[in-house]
Amino acid sequence: MRRSLVVGNWKMNGSVVMTDDLLTGLKEGVVRSLSAVDVVVCPPFLYIPLAVQMLAGTAIEVGAQNLDIHKPGAYTGEIAAEMLKEQRCSYVIVGHSERRALYGESSDLVAQKVKAAMAAELKPIICVGETLDERERGDTGRVVREQLMSVLDLNGVDIFPFAVVAYEPVWAIGTGRSASPDQAQEVHALIRESIAELNPVVADQTRLLYGGSVKPENAQGIFSSPDIDGGLIGGAALVASDFLAICASME
Repeated sequence: MRRSLVVGNWKMNGSVVMTDDLLTGLKEGVVRSLSAVDVVVCPPFLYIPLAVQMLAGTAIEVGAQNLDIHKPGAYTGEIAAEMLKEQRCSYVIVGHSERRALYGESSDLVAQKVKAAMAAELKPIICVGETLDERERGDTGRVVREQLMSVLDLNGVDIFPFAVVAYEPVWAIGTGRSASPDQAQEVHALIRESIAELNPVVADQTRLLYGGSVKPENAQGIFSSPDIDGGLIGGAALVASDFLAICASME
């Protein structure tokens, strides 16, 4: 049976003080009220050790926002999967729309990052999603399926259900807009069907997240859809009360 999963992506935000305050609030809220939801926080690299230290002994896990495809070596400025594992990360986000758009990451590179994560026993959160132009052209299904199949072609379906997929409509990230529950469910159903073509049992066990301006006020409507198992939360993850309210909507 799939459990709900809510992931907080801090993006390039934070400080030591903010990290301490936010995680203190999250620890208290998760211990007090959440039992059926797996919670993960993905701070910037610099704050991962602090997050791991503060969350030790709790049910909240720590993930990273990115990784490099190479083994440790002469790759200045990059972070290897083995380093994240050593720092006790459990998850890593790969292929986020900002990485694709701002840093030119291709679907092939994303697939290689998934492979590197799997080799280090990190659970990859594989992001897929379409731009506004692609949606308006009616290309949502084609784009999302191509992004997903790049990962499956290189890694095979056996990476699931260890791996997670997050659908993030690019047009709904940081814009205040959000896909309607019906729009989100339609794409999540497509993702699950695409995995089911290779292994229906695995598809049913795989957790699919929605990420696109999820807020406390719209979370319950989105998460009530049958193929949406949780969320990849951006801005709302930076406010403990908002993030906890989103997690509680999954209970």
